Parts: sequence; structure tokens; C-alpha cells
Amino acid sequence: MTSIRTVLAFQHDSGLHTLETSVIGVYRFNTLEESNRQLFKDAGDQHDVIVTEQTIFHPQGGGQPSDTGVIKSPSGNFTVTAVRMDTNGQVLHLGLFGEGSSIRIGETVVQSIDVEKRLLYSRLHTAGHVLGSAVRDLLEKEIENFDELKASHFPDSAACEFQGSIEGKWKEPIQKKLDAILAAKLPVQIEWWDENDFRSRGLERLIPDRSLVPAGEKSRVVNIVGAEVYPCGGTHVDTTDLCGPVTVKKISRKTGNSRVSYVVN
Repeated sequence: MTSIRTVLAFQHDSGLHTLETSVIGVYRFNTLEESNRQLFKDAGDQHDVIVTEQTIFHPQGGGQPSDTGVIKSPSGNFTVTAVRMDTNGQVLHLGLFGEGSSIRIGETVVQSIDVEKRLLYSRLHTAGHVLGSAVRDLLEKEIENFDELKASHFPDSAACEFQGSIEGKWKEPIQKKLDAILAAKLPVQIEWWDENDFRSRGLERLIPDRSLVPAGEKSRVVNIVGAEVYPCGGTHVDTTDLCGPVTVKKISRKTGNSRVSYVVN
């Protein structure tokens, strides 16, 4: 496979729902390298993979599910069912060709995402960051060695995990703090920071691992103005209120860590 990195157009303009771009690779799924086949757990011999110069499809990662949609050219339609990024930064669009369809290397195609899914995933992702901000604001000084660990923003398993034991009594205060941030309609801004930008704000703890940032590039951050900053490659709504109602479902504890699950309504 060619190893040209895919330009992640959605990271610069998440409002793009269609995009014209060029095809640089078309592969039968069963011809991919083993490491790339392993990225798709439910794929089979009937699937193909298309690689384009740019993409508006968010590949699964960072706790966010991948976009789905279609890729169209004059010679055919391709239904995108899953999207992943390989270790070279190339985005692999897995899917199925329509009957009699074909798409060739060098063709100009139009990508279209499922807008309804994208909005849901964006609401869930921003809501997860708002939840993390609420928990940090309330508990950073209450719990020894407190830290945010990881998060899932999938519709059926949305949750944020934290270092330290969060007692059940905090569920209602977390909900109230969460509601207040949502109601405040805080701007959710996409910014690009270098290490000095993190240090000047006293946010050294957020500086990403150098291996995760391509040489010569800045880190993409989501700045919930007035609340919290997160290094993040995902998609988001423009203001916190656009998450819609968010409900804290449960706080569970295991091996000294805590998991706060949530749903968007």
C-alpha cells in the first residue's frame, strides 16, 4: 500500500458533510496487510477498502465511533461501513461496492457522510468532555492523585474514567455542575497548539506524547472556553448547549479507579 498520509479535512472544518477528493488506493480487504485487516473486526472477503487524498470521514478512535456514508464517482457507488486509520496516518474506508460499480485510482469522487450519525457522535463527544470538566472541577482537590484516564463516546457505552475512588454521593453534584456548563452555552473552539501554548496556560499535564504529533505540526485541541481544554482529534458541537440534555447514569468503582457513565437525550 502507498503510505501517503490522508489529509483529515474534518479536523479543520467539521461542518463539511460532502467533499470532492481523489482516489489514491483501492484494495480488496483480503489483500491488506494483516495489521490493517485487524483494524476491522467484522470485515470479510466481500469488502473493499478505498483510500483518498483527503477525507471527511472520522476514523474510529479517541473514543469516538467512525462515520459512515457513501463515496460516489461517475463509475460507481461505494457504501462506507467503517473507517480506521493505519499506523502511517492513512485513512482506510471499508465498505461495499454497489452492483456493477467500480472506482479506480486517480478518479475524482464525492464523499458524503451520514449527517445524523455525525451529529449524535459530536454531541456525545462534547458531552464527555463537559462531564470530564465537571468532575475535575468538583473532585481534583478532593481525591488524591486525581486524573482523567480515558473515555468512550459510543452511544451505548458512553463513560469517562478517572483515577481515584468517586463515591456515589457525588452523582448529584456532578449532574448539577454538568447541567450548568451545558446551560452556559460555552463556545467549543478547535485550536492548534504547540508545547509553549500548553506551558503558558499552566497545562503541562495535557502536552501530548511527541510520537502522537507529526513532525512540524501542532496539536489539535478542543477548548471549551471557560471550562476545560482537551487535546482531541474528534468532532464536536459548536456550543455546550448543543449537546442537548445529558444524564449521569452511574458511578462505578474498580481497582482504585472510577467510571462515570452518561447518556445524551
